[in-house]
Amino acid sequence: MKITAAILEEIGRPGPYATTRPLTVGELDLQPPRKGEVLVRVAAAGLCHSDLSVINGDRARPVPMVLGHEGAGIVEAVGEDVTDLRSGDRVVFVFVPSCGHCGPCQSGRPALCEPGAASNGRGEMLAGGTRLSRDGQPVHHMTGVASFATHAVISRRSLVRIDSDVPLHIAALMGCAVLTGAGAVFNMGAVQPGSRAAVVGLGGVGLAAILGAVTAGAETIVAVDVLPAKLEMARSLGATHCFQASDPDLTAKVREATGGGVETALEFAGSARALETAFALTRRGGTTISAGLANPAAVLNISPLTLVAEERALRGSYLGSGVPSRDIPRFLGLFERGRLPVEKLMTHRIRLEDINEGFDRLHRGEAIRQVIDFPH
Repeated sequence: MKITAAILEEIGRPGPYATTRPLTVGELDLQPPRKGEVLVRVAAAGLCHSDLSVINGDRARPVPMVLGHEGAGIVEAVGEDVTDLRSGDRVVFVFVPSCGHCGPCQSGRPALCEPGAASNGRGEMLAGGTRLSRDGQPVHHMTGVASFATHAVISRRSLVRIDSDVPLHIAALMGCAVLTGAGAVFNMGAVQPGSRAAVVGLGGVGLAAILGAVTAGAETIVAVDVLPAKLEMARSLGATHCFQASDPDLTAKVREATGGGVETALEFAGSARALETAFALTRRGGTTISAGLANPAAVLNISPLTLVAEERALRGSYLGSGVPSRDIPRFLGLFERGRLPVEKLMTHRIRLEDINEGFDRLHRGEAIRQVIDFPH
């Protein structure tokens, strides 16, 4: 079938993207779903810094590629062996397919699925190869999802069926921003009722973590970013203290405000410097969690003595360190009960044709979550 998609033609093209147009909106061929795969009509897809990191070259991926890893849609057809989904079902996309058979999957850690990581790195489907093409030449899928398109063929292992009647432009946020940000708060178990927490980096994922920390019952929530507007947003979502990341006295001020630092600091900025900042804000015996994806060449500079003598924990979190089929319905339930107001993260609803301008806004820090609406 013919579909319309936003195709990344070249990595590292300089901005402004409204002028250089790294993403071309055009027609592609999409094969029918194969065994274990599903054809989905995309209803909404979010713009994320992980997409931007592919566009600007921080994360190398094969091109041409249809980007987009956060989204939701409606099932139109299923392939062989897919028995638990049918046409008309509503689904949220997950950017790591879980094979269910490798060591991490069997130990309850689907975010670390080994075949899923390998296929994502190749820009292919979990079952191998691509289902997208142009003039007979393959076009790659970002994380097996490729949601910047009117339709997508996606592994059943990358979909969570939802019963909720939450609008799909809201449900789309569950697949990355909420799953990663709030998931890191809930699933790492480090933010306890009455505790002190800090969030460094206030994009869509970091602000979802602010919401998660509020829901988890943290008494003190410190927000850190370079942009005043994002600090104001964090305060409106429940942050109790807001600090400029560029403040040379940041660590001293946070330690004074929190009586020696926070029990849990979470970093979502995707830079080594931001992670070093989060580590510096963590108190003795505390935990620093990184869910930001820094450039692979970045190097972390922390004191091993501090790590040992203060009994610190430094942990990574990918996909919210959870189980999407469990967590996404839970987060939707919290949203429906008014306890996780993720709609506040959405600052723009745009057309697919305006995607390059959307990434300019994201690069400038003028947007939190922008969602592409697909008319049908």
